[in-house]
Parts: sequence; C-alpha cells; structure tokens
Amino acid sequence: MKVSTILDHIDSGHIALPEFQRGYVWNREQVRGLFDSLYRRYPVGSLLVWATESKSAKHRGEGHLAAGIIKLLLDGQQRITSLYGVIRGKAPKFFDGDARAFTGLYFHLEDELFQFYQPIKMKDDPLWVSVTELMKQGFGAIGNLSAKFKDYPEFTERYETYASRVAQIIGIQDIDFHIAEVTGEDKTIDVVVDIFNKVNSGGTTLSKGDLALAKISAEWPDARDLMDEKLTQWEQANFTFTRDWFLRSVNTLVTGEAKFSYLHDVSAEDIYGGFKKAFAHIDTCLNIISGRLGLDHDRVFFGRYAIPVLVRFLEEQKGNLDVAQRDKMLFWYAQAGMWGRFSSSTESKIDEDLEVLKGSNYDIDALIKALLLSRGNLSVRAEHFDSWSRRARFYPVLYMLTRMGEARDWGNGLPLKANLLGKMSSLELHHIFPRSVLYKAGYGKAEVNSLANFCFLTKDTNLRISNRLPEDYFPEIEKNHPGALESQWIPLDSELWSIDRYPEFLKARRELLAKETNQLFESLLHDSRHLLGQEKEQPTDTQAEPSQTETEVEDSELRKINAWVVEQGLSAGELNYDFVAPHNNEQTTVFDLAWPDGLQVGLTTPVAIVSDPNGLVSASKAGYRSFTSLQDFRDYVEREILFDEA
Repeated sequence: MKVSTILDHIDSGHIALPEFQRGYVWNREQVRGLFDSLYRRYPVGSLLVWATESKSAKHRGEGHLAAGIIKLLLDGQQRITSLYGVIRGKAPKFFDGDARAFTGLYFHLEDELFQFYQPIKMKDDPLWVSVTELMKQGFGAIGNLSAKFKDYPEFTERYETYASRVAQIIGIQDIDFHIAEVTGEDKTIDVVVDIFNKVNSGGTTLSKGDLALAKISAEWPDARDLMDEKLTQWEQANFTFTRDWFLRSVNTLVTGEAKFSYLHDVSAEDIYGGFKKAFAHIDTCLNIISGRLGLDHDRVFFGRYAIPVLVRFLEEQKGNLDVAQRDKMLFWYAQAGMWGRFSSSTESKIDEDLEVLKGSNYDIDALIKALLLSRGNLSVRAEHFDSWSRRARFYPVLYMLTRMGEARDWGNGLPLKANLLGKMSSLELHHIFPRSVLYKAGYGKAEVNSLANFCFLTKDTNLRISNRLPEDYFPEIEKNHPGALESQWIPLDSELWSIDRYPEFLKARRELLAKETNQLFESLLHDSRHLLGQEKEQPTDTQAEPSQTETEVEDSELRKINAWVVEQGLSAGELNYDFVAPHNNEQTTVFDLAWPDGLQVGLTTPVAIVSDPNGLVSASKAGYRSFTSLQDFRDYVEREILFDEA
C-alpha cells in the first residue's frame, strides 16, 4: 500500500492505533534517518496490522473509526506517525508524544542532507527547503523553486539536479509498504497482544511492564492515562518512578507475586481495584519514609523495590499500623536499601520476601529476621562509611541521619528538618574540608569525596563557609551555636581539624556516624532490639558496592560542561545519574553526567558522560550516545546538535 494511501486511510478512520500500543517514542535523529532511507529508497521494513470489526475495536485517540473492517497498527506506528507528521505537517489523531520530533524537517538541495530547522545554520543558505512544504505543494514545488531562485544563477545551472531531488522527496508518498495482516475469528485480543509483544520485542525495546500494560490496556483503555497521571503527581513531589515500578506494586498487591505474568489472568475490574489500592499504599509509604526517615527526594530514595513488598504488607494490614509496626517497617525498608537487597535478581528477591510475609501471616518481624539471616548481621560498622561520593550506598544513610536526628545548621543553629522554607534553606551537600585545598595537599578523589567529609547544610550557610578550613570556621560555629558541630557528628578534638590530620578526622567521624546509625536503627525497633542479632564477622557480600572507579574528569569540570550546555539553550544534565536498565528496571551503574531524555528533551537520543567501563557497556546497550572525554562530548554537541561546523 502506498504511503499516501496509508495516510488517507488514517484520516478516514480505516487505519488506527490499538489502545494497548505505547505512545510515540521516536526522536529527531530517528525521523531524520527514516526520511534519508526513504529518499535513497532503502528498505525500511513492512507493516503489521490487525484487521478487525470497527464496532468492537478499542483504539487510541479521539478520531472516529470507519464502519466495517478496519486495520489497527501492530508494528510500524513510529514510522507511520513520523511520515504523517512530516507529510501532513501535523500529528495524527491517535498521536501521544512530542510533536517536535517531526516538526521542522528540512532538506539541503546540494548536500542531500535532512536536518531539523536551525536558524543560525540555515538563514543565509536558501538551499535549505522545508520537507513539509514540498510535500504539501507536490510537484508544483519544482516550479515554485524556480520562481524563488530566479535571481540565483547557480540555481539555474543546477536546476535539473535540484528538480530531480525534489521529485525524489515528493515521491516518498508513492513508496509501497508491504502490509501483513492478522485476521480471523480466532484472533482474540489476548492472541493479538501476544503477537504485538513478540513483534515489537525485536524493535523498540519493551520492558516486561510494557508488555503487562499492553494486556491491561486491551481490557481497560484508561489504565495508562490513570497511571501516568499519578506518576506525574509523584514526580512533582520529587519522586520519579517508572510504569514498570508501579505495575510491580500492583502485581504484588493483586496476585501476591512479583512476576508480571501473573497479571495476565486478572480481570480488568480487579486490576482497577489494584490500581486504586496501590496508589494509596504507595502514598502511605512515601509519606512515612519522607516524614519519619527524612528521605524526601529521589536522590536519596534508595531501596525503591522494597516498596512493592511493603504495598502487599500494608494491604494485608488494611493500612492500619501502630507506631511499632510502622517503625519496624521503616527499619526493614532502610536496611534493605542500605545493603542493596534488590540491586540484583529483583523479581526473585521480591518473591522471597513475599513468601516470608505470607508464611508468617504478614508479620514484619519475619522480614527483619529473614534479612538478618541473609546478612548475618545488621549492625553498621565504621568501615561502612569508608566509601566515597554520592554514588555510595551509604550516602542516603548520611542524609537520613541528618533528617531524623537533631542535626543542626551551622549558620543559624536550627534543626535541619524536612520542612524548612525559603529558597536559601534547601539542603546542600557540603565538603567539611574544602576539595580544592585537599587536592592541593595531594589527596586523591576518593579521599576528598569520602562520605565522612560530607555533611548537609542550608544553601545560605554553604555559600558563607565557602572554601575555609575547619580549623578556621569550626571555632566560630561552636561559639555562635554550641552543640551544632556535635549534632553533625564532628569529632570535637580540635587537633583533628587541621588538614595534616585529615585521615584521622575521617576515621574518627566514621566511628561517630556508625554509632549514630546503630542507635537510630535500634530506636526504630522499640522493644525488639534483639532482632539486630549478635555482633559477628560479616559474610562476604556478593552485592558489591556501586563502582567507585576514579573518573577521568572532576566534578567541577562536569558542572562547567553542564553549564555550557544550558548556555546553548539545551537541557541541563543530571550529575551522578543512577542508571536503571530498561529491560528489568534494575539499578546497574552510575553515569557521571547524563541526559536520559536527550539534550533536546524527546527530540534527540539519550547522552551520557561515563568513566566506568561497565557503565559504557550499559549505556551502549540502552541506546545512549556515550563519551569518556569532555572534549569529544563538546564536539558532538557543536557538530550534531548545534550544527556548528566552524
């Protein structure tokens, strides 16, 4: 079927998108690549459609369906949407995505390049022509170009070549797509969804949650929108979750199992009830974790895959917890996050914990005992704070200590609770011994960014302390706010405040942090402190700490390149980005600086600056454009995003 006919059928309602399809996810580079391939008449694949009765077809969008047999796109949505968007100059009625991905595509008549509109690059070069305008004008565009360039002798000399290239572009509408059809009365919605899953698993990667959602949406079309609305609400509260993560909680609540396959036999009515209950229980978890533990934003919200287990627990408790149950639940959640319980084999670990709950008649003590059995000991030792950087698993623990205890700000002496107001009162990471001074003294990155050299202060205080050494500003703090240093677990031996005693300072503070952490956890257990177990040698932990390979570039340089990107009108990246593998939603590595939604959100491919070799592999598999050199990254931005060829 010709491209033009396919687009006409979309307009008439003879071709539509099934409700279980995911939204439009292509970016500008993919659209540009499609048109380049079609222009050169390269093969771009066939289409797969489901031929079914329109009266029973559940489709996406507000567009009407034609009477009789219609065709629902199972494979080819991204290509057909891109073609429709560029050729028609607008999105189809079933569209769900960012239309900027196909808006403003231009073609250079001499160089035969497709690029999206860049005013600086294109304004003084008349050979850039709008592909959409060419498509709308049809072959009349050739005559229009002739009139437009009558004062350009070089155009007249190349007229036949340019006219041929314009005709080649317009002729894209006459390209035939082979269309395979799924037909027959035996093709139920379940069968078609299974076909859709198998076909699409070879194209744009679909997670297990996407596949489960496809099944759910087939029977309950509003499921995706309802879920996305709630995910947006959580994001506005500084918690970013994925559809897969939420569906995992629905799964454990409705089926008592972690694997999404168990959702396939659940009715739409039960799924709807599961959504509502999961929303409520997750809200409860977030409220008590942020309110009691102080873990109030995404960066410090570790152990997120403990939440599906807690959702099941709360459902069995009917949402009613006494203070002791609540605190024990928080104890288990924080311990699971601290020891990386769900950092690998996520589904298996969730299933193990669900089985423990079920076998104990949903006693939270049983979960704690099981975690103790797997660990051998749940006590924290000073060496656990020996790790470094915000990538370390104990970084959220330090934040939790600050929020839960009576840690006080060094500028105003007030407790650093989660409800501080004012733009200068948000907590910032502070290096107790300034980095620049430590580097100058010969210390390495791991020592400079040791967790024991971190504390949290208000923005205003952080700015005022600036680059001063503790031996200079600690006496002022102690004089103005007695006890404020001790509240942040600072060794009070003033001899340790000098830079030549820095290693000893770190050792002493680690011991204070470990002692405070154990006391905090014991307080959460109330009268059940025996659950902590006896002190004994820790078993070898097979779940290694996140990579702490020294990066090739310092944080200051990363911040500079990030600021430069923003100056170019592009999106800011995220430092120390926790990468979650899309195929299983497991946290696998940390990128030094990343743009998971692209430098132009939704329009360009994900980009990352990565120093860890394992991170490079993960980035490549996930479709990231990755760089180990800041200069290479900058060259890429200038050449392929800003189109600066100077």
